[in-house]
Amino acid sequence: MDASSPHYTVLARRFRPQTFSEVVGQTHVAQALKNAIAGGRVAHAYLFTGARGVGKTSMARILAKALNCPNASDANPCNVCDICQGISSGHDVDVLEIDGASNRRIDDIRLLRSNVGVKPMRARYKVYIIDEVHMLTNEAFNALLKTLEEPPPNVKFIFCTTEPNKVPDTILSRCQRFDFAPIATQQIVERLHEIADAEGYQADPAALELVARRAGGSMRDSQSLFDQLLAYGGKSITSQDVHRLLGTASDERLIEIADGLVGRQPDRALELFDRALADGVQLGELVDQLLDYHRDLMVIAAGSESTGLMSVAGTHRSTLADQARRWGLPTVVAALQLLAETKTRMQRSGHGRALAELAVVRLTLLEATIDLATLVDELRSAPAPRTEPKPAPASSAPRQTSVVRSLPNPSELVTKLSSSEVKSPETGGATVPLKPGHETEFWSELVLQLPVRDILRDSVTKVSNVAIIGPNHLEISFPSAYHLCKGLCEQPAALSRLEKIAGDLAGRPVRITCRLDSPPVEAPAKPAKPTAPRGTGNDPQPSAETTDPYAEKARSIFGATIVRVEPVSTPKIDPEAVEE
Repeated sequence: MDASSPHYTVLARRFRPQTFSEVVGQTHVAQALKNAIAGGRVAHAYLFTGARGVGKTSMARILAKALNCPNASDANPCNVCDICQGISSGHDVDVLEIDGASNRRIDDIRLLRSNVGVKPMRARYKVYIIDEVHMLTNEAFNALLKTLEEPPPNVKFIFCTTEPNKVPDTILSRCQRFDFAPIATQQIVERLHEIADAEGYQADPAALELVARRAGGSMRDSQSLFDQLLAYGGKSITSQDVHRLLGTASDERLIEIADGLVGRQPDRALELFDRALADGVQLGELVDQLLDYHRDLMVIAAGSESTGLMSVAGTHRSTLADQARRWGLPTVVAALQLLAETKTRMQRSGHGRALAELAVVRLTLLEATIDLATLVDELRSAPAPRTEPKPAPASSAPRQTSVVRSLPNPSELVTKLSSSEVKSPETGGATVPLKPGHETEFWSELVLQLPVRDILRDSVTKVSNVAIIGPNHLEISFPSAYHLCKGLCEQPAALSRLEKIAGDLAGRPVRITCRLDSPPVEAPAKPAKPTAPRGTGNDPQPSAETTDPYAEKARSIFGATIVRVEPVSTPKIDPEAVEE
């Protein structure tokens, strides 16, 4: 039929399935329904769920025809009788199709309930097909609940929805649910080829595959797009026609841009990107294609050989495999994340092209992501640093002999980790021994457990020495210039995190204390002014040189300088006052 005819009907309606076998990609649902009809085990309510355009409403109509057709054979309607014709056209009085979006109020469901008890006019069953049932209000669902639980024997309900999570559980529990799967690309291509032959058009298989990929598993979307393509082109449809209509880039152009990205050539990648836009490719479509392309690279890099490609034809799989090998799986994953973030940012910005080009340049600058296991092995195989005894403070009591090990180049370790996109493994991995000789290995592993962009991680990487001063006691030292980092690590929440990670690594509770290698340089203290004597004149005058154990402890912990020590005076009691 000519599209210019006043009686022209769109392809999606003219080629709508009329039997169970014509519903593409839903064999499991069709077989179950046919068996239920043949065995007399038809439920009173069904729920058909799935994406748009996969055949939910068409299957509901076919089921209604199969239940009511007087000439049905092997659970298939004849599609010739008046009942089948009326149901197919949507005008049968006993099969009512209701749009849940526009008939969602409680009054609409009350009207439905009042008509449920009326017997069918000419068919065996009265069938209610409610499309987008999730749009009903809660009050409407409650009104429908009793009728759905105990309907008359000659009434059937078929609910169709794309969002079953919005349907109350009380409704779901009273329905037999069937999930409709997205239709495979090859099945859509075969159906479009049948339509093209029926319409008298010549369609390039590559063009049909582009349309099928663009439909994303929806048969209705593919038919609507193909209908538009037939009106746009002539009697012969090519892949170039599809790209011009959709504003998309060809497979060859996508591969060229990807070569520039993988080859780390920002100039070439930007030139190809600009040329594509100048040739009519839409910016949003191009970014979407690049996103799908990197998804395909990820699938191939992960070693999946049977998973289909979404961005280009399957004939280009070897080319994508070479690109995925050159980049590596971690870099491909980082590139995919970058493009996904760019797509989200473009939706909220008026500078979409600048953001897209920024993403192109950043993709060319991606370096191979460091494998965390390899990095840990390098740290473990590094030569052990020099071991020195740690002298105890003169003012404190003797303590256990400790071993101090300086961490090898902590700043280089931070730089190496920060430049990568690797995420550290979860705490609680392999146990690391906490004993003399393994301080460097233990502390390096603890640092790796903290997130890369965590302020606590930035602070603990400034640690210069690690000492084991007891079976379950770890002391970390900071240079005097990093006393702020020491203070941050000593905060209760931060210290608790460090001790938790250390305990998981050591396999037992670990206590951590912090100290400075030397106190920060301060101005010399001014001599203390003499203070007036307290109590009687016999009290001794306090001196700044007086040694007090609590003051010494505070000095060793905070790296402070004692200015003066004031002893607490004990008031004298008058014996005569007590006797009175």
